[in-house]
Amino acid sequence: MTDQADFALTLHRVAVPDPSSNACWSPYSVASALALAREAARGETRAELDGLLRDFDASDALDVPELAVANTLWADDDLRLDPDFSLTSSVRRTAFSDPSTVRKLVNTDVAETTRGLIPELLPDPPPADAAAIIVNALYLKVGWLNPFAAWDTAAKPFHAPGGDVDVPTMKVTEKFRYAHRNGWQTIVLPAGSGVETVVLLPDESLDQPLDPSVFDADGFTRLELSLPKVDVRAKFTLKNTLRQLGVERMFSRDADFSGLSPDDRMFVDEVVHEAVLRLDEEGLEGAAATAVTFRTVSIEIPVDPVVVTVDRPFLLAVRHTASKAVYFLAQVARP
Repeated sequence: MTDQADFALTLHRVAVPDPSSNACWSPYSVASALALAREAARGETRAELDGLLRDFDASDALDVPELAVANTLWADDDLRLDPDFSLTSSVRRTAFSDPSTVRKLVNTDVAETTRGLIPELLPDPPPADAAAIIVNALYLKVGWLNPFAAWDTAAKPFHAPGGDVDVPTMKVTEKFRYAHRNGWQTIVLPAGSGVETVVLLPDESLDQPLDPSVFDADGFTRLELSLPKVDVRAKFTLKNTLRQLGVERMFSRDADFSGLSPDDRMFVDEVVHEAVLRLDEEGLEGAAATAVTFRTVSIEIPVDPVVVTVDRPFLLAVRHTASKAVYFLAQVARP
């Protein structure tokens, strides 16, 4: 059992609780972005991220020529950064007082890294008090070592929730790493540059128990494999997911990200993630991006309060906040 598989399944169970829905996300991208947030975190904020990420090291999976990965720190022009933070030397500065421009810059950069597969990671401009955004973006395209013949692809029934549907289904007969245990069939499809796709097929349903060890299949078996073509895309906001997994402090105003900026107290507003994955006869193509948006904690300077004493006749109105329709109007001459 690997920590990477455990992390992937742990987040998947919480982020995608509905086994009848399509979903796609990149554990590597999410973990990479959170690892950078962890680098900037201190105290309990860091301890919670340590508990989730354990020994995750993004560099472990970077020796793939077809994998393009970009980690970027976008920071407000006036935000002083800790010079020891790893992304400080390559920071992209911009005026966060113009949130629409920040959104456009981030989305354009992500679109470039993901070859246009993710054109709009940030659906909305960041909050007015945002000061920094950490972004991880990746793109991968590799071919199968045992490609499927296009002429063998045909419409075949797929037993989807709610009833059977006909879908384009690829077919190949070849030796693959294969295992069938604990209610799951595991098929490993090798691709170029040391990349592989692991197909996990449950005996009954996707909500049956799944242990990370199911990812492993060592023995080769000759298979007549029929596999649907895949084109899935999904977008997540991960704040609630991470909170359910015990990562709460970084979203509170008590968060400690002094490793990012020694001057400004900051907390994470949201973690946005989007991914797309396509499988066809020739190979696979996928892209993902994760954005961690940091907001500043406003420091209120105490001022003398305005003294208001209601000690004489007054009017009292009860109204609808949005439309201003007045439900009641009272004159209070003698309380």
